[in-house]
Amino acid sequence: MEKPSLPSGTRDFSPMVMQRRKYILSIMESVFVSHGFGALETPSLENLKTLQGKYGNEGDQLLFKVLNSGDYLSKVGEDVLHSKDVKSLTPHISDRGLRYDLTVPLARFVVMNRNDISFPFKRYQMQPVWRADRPQKGRYREFWQCDIDVVGANSVVSEAELVEMYQAVFERLGLGVKIRINHRGVLDAFMGVLGNREDWNTFMIVIDKADKIGYEGVAKELQERGLEKALGAWDWLWKSKSVDGNEAKLALAESTEFMQGDALTKALNELRTILKLVAHSDNLALDFTLARGLSYYTGAVFEVEGCDDRLPADFRLGSIGGGGRYDNLTGVFGLKDVSGVGVSFGLDRIYDTMEAAGLFAGVGVNPQATLVCAMDEACLLFSSGVARALRARLPVVELYPGTPKLKKQLDYANDKKMGFAVIIGNEEMQANQVALKNLVSGEQSHCSLDEAIQIITAVGGN
Repeated sequence: MEKPSLPSGTRDFSPMVMQRRKYILSIMESVFVSHGFGALETPSLENLKTLQGKYGNEGDQLLFKVLNSGDYLSKVGEDVLHSKDVKSLTPHISDRGLRYDLTVPLARFVVMNRNDISFPFKRYQMQPVWRADRPQKGRYREFWQCDIDVVGANSVVSEAELVEMYQAVFERLGLGVKIRINHRGVLDAFMGVLGNREDWNTFMIVIDKADKIGYEGVAKELQERGLEKALGAWDWLWKSKSVDGNEAKLALAESTEFMQGDALTKALNELRTILKLVAHSDNLALDFTLARGLSYYTGAVFEVEGCDDRLPADFRLGSIGGGGRYDNLTGVFGLKDVSGVGVSFGLDRIYDTMEAAGLFAGVGVNPQATLVCAMDEACLLFSSGVARALRARLPVVELYPGTPKLKKQLDYANDKKMGFAVIIGNEEMQANQVALKNLVSGEQSHCSLDEAIQIITAVGGN
């Protein structure tokens, strides 16, 4: 008999876990809606031509490709089959893939529906995405992203709004975070040192690993990739991390001789404006090493990491959110000159971080939750009516299915952290009353149904 298992990098979610995940999602959604963002959903499947070429070479390698239906090998030539060349074979057997993120599908949607939506288009989207990555702690092959984007607005007012939405969500979740910000225009200023776009792209990919491999690791990989000419730029970037204060870092970039030009001036001015627009910048820090390895970012970029005193000292998970401006993304689908900016919340990593910080203790606990217990079969019909009446006025009411011993029913209620049990036997049924047991204090009394409701509602709930 086959032992049941899950595909590597995927997970089941128990009712308790789902309750916590929905708690996180509900807070996000309330913040998104309060800023005027509307909900959007797109299909899990996208055409491969939609996805490919949008995430850089490394991103393309992580796309999950879906085999065509039917006899997908029937139209493949013998020469292609015998070549055993994956790149040559793939276009013949697969023309669809699972979405890699929510930003490229958004760009496709905007282009396809540009005559039916109002600009600036503000949308939020909370759906799973898939990446053929090597599973490890905090990195899954199937995971959720929760995105907010503004398409069709050039002003950095949008960037500031997204930062404040980050702050609002994590404040309401009770999780301390650090929001790092940079601008691709600052990194573009190294083009003169690197000489060409290909080397610049490689430089971006390597320095984006700085949090994982550190200064020496980046320097070593740059040398291995033949980019010794970039070592000076990397050294400057790394040293800039030790400069205290956002304004001091801006001044450093303005005074560096090999970083000049109108593009750099524009980037620094935009960063300075964003920092001024954000009401509270205590957890917002400039970091010129922040690259965000995806190829479509063109302006400000963001990354969020858990920075909570309650996290264990050895807790390492990486970013729990990130994004940036992508002025040219819709252009690849035929709609030019439409600017966009967006950020993503990593639901799975946020969950893991909150769990590590012990922030779920009160989530899902409802002291008004009530279990109706029938002592025997003769009491079931009456108990069913009681449960129905309670449910009309209380948030959570269950009728235990069956009439096992009372201890088993109460154990069930305690396992689910319910606040009350309404117990009905022949005596209660004949007196048209209930026995109300407070499962927290242990107190029990006989009362009418209305009195029971008053006692339960007086306790209060989440």
